[in-house]
Amino acid sequence: MRWAQGGHPLYEYAAANGDPFTYPPFAALVFWPSGWLPEQVVQVGWLCAVCVAVAGIAVVVSRRPDSGERRGLFAAAAALVLILSAPVQSDLRFGQVSVFVVLLALVDALEFLPPRWRGILIGVAAAVKLTPLLFVVYLVLVGRRQDALRAVAAFVGAGVLAAVVLPADSWQFWTRTMLTTSRIGDLASLGNQSLNALLVRAGVDQQDRPLIWAGLVVVICGLALWQARRLAGQGHLVHAAVLVGCATIAASPVSWTHHQVWTVLAGMLLVASASGSRWAFGVFLVVAMTLNLGNVAFELVPTPGLQYLFDNARGLGAAAVCCVGFGAFVRHRRSDPAPVARRVAVARTAGLVAAGLLVFAVLPLPASSDPDLRMFSLDETRDTFSGMTVTCDPSPCDMTFGGQLLLNYGIGSDGRRHVVNGWVSAQVARLGMRTAPGAPIHFVPIMDLGDGQRVFAFSGENLAYGQFLEYDANGRLLENPPRDLWK
Repeated sequence: MRWAQGGHPLYEYAAANGDPFTYPPFAALVFWPSGWLPEQVVQVGWLCAVCVAVAGIAVVVSRRPDSGERRGLFAAAAALVLILSAPVQSDLRFGQVSVFVVLLALVDALEFLPPRWRGILIGVAAAVKLTPLLFVVYLVLVGRRQDALRAVAAFVGAGVLAAVVLPADSWQFWTRTMLTTSRIGDLASLGNQSLNALLVRAGVDQQDRPLIWAGLVVVICGLALWQARRLAGQGHLVHAAVLVGCATIAASPVSWTHHQVWTVLAGMLLVASASGSRWAFGVFLVVAMTLNLGNVAFELVPTPGLQYLFDNARGLGAAAVCCVGFGAFVRHRRSDPAPVARRVAVARTAGLVAAGLLVFAVLPLPASSDPDLRMFSLDETRDTFSGMTVTCDPSPCDMTFGGQLLLNYGIGSDGRRHVVNGWVSAQVARLGMRTAPGAPIHFVPIMDLGDGQRVFAFSGENLAYGQFLEYDANGRLLENPPRDLWK
């Protein structure tokens, strides 16, 4: 906030890691006082505030739908799972606001406020982060039209206040910044688990993707809102609110890890309210939201299609909750099916899951299996080789052509991203890189550092199936078949 307090344009700010300010201007006003405090005080205060918000969320979602009674054991378990989950850990690590947005939306959607104040917190939450606007539609559908009007009024009022205090920044956000989703970060990064990102990583063509994404958003949000309305009518307000929250994750163009608190809550509700295959789905969601299944399965998954499934488990899980809902997961003792029928349903579900896994097991790797692949610039490459004398020792190299060394390289890792750097011989005019067999070719810039040092460097998150392709000056492939990166 010190940046804005100094009179600098809010949306020209960049953190030490290069990340910009992406929220509406009202969010800057909310956190404006933090700019006057020492950084250490803000850090400790933020840590405590996030922990309090987590406890608040756990208490709110532990309310019994029929009596309003709270379940102490569930609240304690929910708080523990939340604090260990990847979204809350991300909130703590990066100082994000998602847990507060979730708490505001829950308190309002669950009617904890006096009637005349209901809807205001949803409007304020949407003024800080736009995705809670979907709750306004939910309020209309469940007959809380006055609450919806108050939510819209609070949202507009907060925007007007921000426009008065920060007119230039407000104009910048509402006319340009809001529409530039690429500014938020690499949309294809595995941290983004929105439907939009899943389509990018599935290799959907850039021209076709907006229409496909819009159609999926309409269908999935429509299903989620329809089922939320039914659940609210049955008194299951917690399930209804969490279902709408999961829809915001699926529908948003960008849903980073810290946005995905709603999916953790969905997993907890499934574990608490059902048994059999539904309980197992809840456990899967909780595990997926705590561990990075893509990393866990990296060495175990035998096919690229399954790797894609594990890499995108969080986004697919949120979409599945939206489509299936909680209606079938909430126990109704009077209409509980017979044991035989339950076993048949469990067997049918297990069969469908097995069939789905089999399909992914034989799928080729999506064309954009590593859309986070990034080629280094000349300065970055020079820094990578700073202080190194590039020599070519044949002993560790087996990529040869006609007795001449074509390529030598090394692979480093920080636990998530892999950095590949190396050098090529004069025979190699162009160096290609495929993230997987059959995927499009990315051409790696070859940098000349002088004295015959022709080097390259790039990084990626998933290079398990990567391949190098070396071409001569005539465009002829020097090595066929292409050499696998990890062999």
